[in-house]
Amino acid sequence: MHNRTFGSGSRPALAIHCSLGHAGAWRGLADALGDQITLHAYDLPNHGKSGDWDGQGIMHDTATAMALAVMDDIDTDPIDIIGHSFGATVALRLAIEHPARVRSVAMFEPVYFAPLMADDPTFGPRYKHDTADFDAAMDAGDHTAAARAFNGTWGDGPAWDDIPPQTRTYMADRIMFVRHSGSFLIEDSAGLLTPGLFDRAAMPALLMAGALSQWALPVNDAIARRLPNVAQTTLDGVGHMGPITHPGAVAHAWSKLLNLA
Repeated sequence: MHNRTFGSGSRPALAIHCSLGHAGAWRGLADALGDQITLHAYDLPNHGKSGDWDGQGIMHDTATAMALAVMDDIDTDPIDIIGHSFGATVALRLAIEHPARVRSVAMFEPVYFAPLMADDPTFGPRYKHDTADFDAAMDAGDHTAAARAFNGTWGDGPAWDDIPPQTRTYMADRIMFVRHSGSFLIEDSAGLLTPGLFDRAAMPALLMAGALSQWALPVNDAIARRLPNVAQTTLDGVGHMGPITHPGAVAHAWSKLLNLA
């Protein structure tokens, strides 16, 4: 596992990046926060400089265990946690499963679809329809086409053909990570939807969304309905990649939560 540290504040925080990203994606947010915190970020399995997932068990369990290992190294409980997309689902899981270790939890568009699927039976078929190109490419073993489709759904920066070739290769080489995520994100492999578990996460929580994102608001709403102490905010002119494209706006929203925790 590879991790990085940004900032020099006396308050430690853990940051967990999105699928196909890396720990360095948090630099802009850390810079925007100045000396408020020291941000500890790690590369997820198959990402950045961390090793590849060995395929044993459930990948989300491995990603969560890595986060706990970073928290052990920080050796200060409780701490603040922020996550983006897939990383936000790990942050949420930490808050539910290890509430005594989490001072506050901030989540930018967690892609934990299981609560919304439980609340709205029409969402699952719509999600399957909208991601059909990705699934077809994955089934065909065409990882480049799958990465292109994934970027078309979740990316809000340059078009695929305008992304540098090295970055496109990085994304295609790691696209299986997205498929391996489904057991938790869609099927709730950790059983977080078991009645009463969300109540454990009573610390201050923040759900952030970009106004330009496709599914963020209903997914955030489904999660918020279950959390006992949560605020929500929507950032105008921001898409799914907000922590990278608009780090100042995300930092401003997170700072309000930090002041409450």
